Amino acid sequence: MTSETPDPRLRAWAPVCQAVALLLGPYAEVVLHDAARDEVLAVWNPMGGRGPGDPSLLGELDALDQAAPDVYGPYPKLLPDGRRLSSVSAVLRDEDGRPAAVLCVNLDRGPLEHAAALLAAFAAPTAPRPEPLFEQDWTERMNEVIGGYVRAHGRPLQRLGREDRLAVLRELDRAGVLAVRRAVPAVARALEVSRSTVYTLLAELRGTPGAAGPPGAADTPDVPDAPGSPDAPDVLEAPGPTALPAD
Repeated sequence: MTSETPDPRLRAWAPVCQAVALLLGPYAEVVLHDAARDEVLAVWNPMGGRGPGDPSLLGELDALDQAAPDVYGPYPKLLPDGRRLSSVSAVLRDEDGRPAAVLCVNLDRGPLEHAAALLAAFAAPTAPRPEPLFEQDWTERMNEVIGGYVRAHGRPLQRLGREDRLAVLRELDRAGVLAVRRAVPAVARALEVSRSTVYTLLAELRGTPGAAGPPGAADTPDVPDAPGSPDAPDVLEAPGPTALPAD
């Protein structure tokens, strides 16, 4: 195909065909068909061995009603080498509404299917987790509770409100995480809040005002503790999952 041609359809549509071919190439074949002579006008990124002048075999386009849709697809096609295509066809009409040309885009689905299979293989676990290696790892339980809540509710950590954090702490308490030494700082880091916020929420959760944390702790700041500030006590003295942090 030359850049200059007397055919007005090529002058009008070749830039569009070339643009689509450049965007999707080399995985898309773009074919412009002569609707009147039922033959190929031009091909960009040819896949099936067709060229200008070859039969299009499009059928009787004259039978298409002017009110019928002019875009069809995506529909499946198959090449002789086994490649599967997703195809779209658009009927291009002249100023009188008669079909003048047909633009077809055939996208090779192979690379997309291979990429999807590769991503699916990486995304899905291939073996069960060896529980004996993790049965003492309370941080794993913490991550599962917090991460499970985030995924179930579709909100990032930064958008969790007071009720969300109370619900998470309730589940962590049931899982026994909050009875573990040094659990509060880890939970605060995981929730991206300060330890004093965790202590305050724990006091509210257990209905024990005044047991929110160390003396002088702020009630509800949601920022990390300032560098160099004294660590808050993190040992929960009373046994069991409902133990309160000691002063």
